[in-house]
Amino acid sequence: MSEPAITLYRLQACPFCERVVRTLDEYGLAYRSRFVEPLHSKRDAVKRESGVRTVPVIVDDNTGVTMAESANIVSYLEETYGENGRLTVETAAAGGS
Repeated sequence: MSEPAITLYRLQACPFCERVVRTLDEYGLAYRSRFVEPLHSKRDAVKRESGVRTVPVIVDDNTGVTMAESANIVSYLEETYGENGRLTVETAAAGGS
């Protein structure tokens, strides 16, 4: 089985991260969680991916999108994978558009 196309950089027990997790689960999207260091200055992995050290950050290889901020991520997921979205879960599982 191949790796999920969506990667979520997150902190344990972060309410903003959990908001994104609920949306991913709601749409049935497979994703890989990457838990980052609690200490802001040590979040080098997320900084390399997104240019910021804040979480959550999502990287969607289906669309080439990398973004931060939970509200932006949830809106993106709704617009991309929601009921009237551009991609369906099946399309995403098949490798994108």
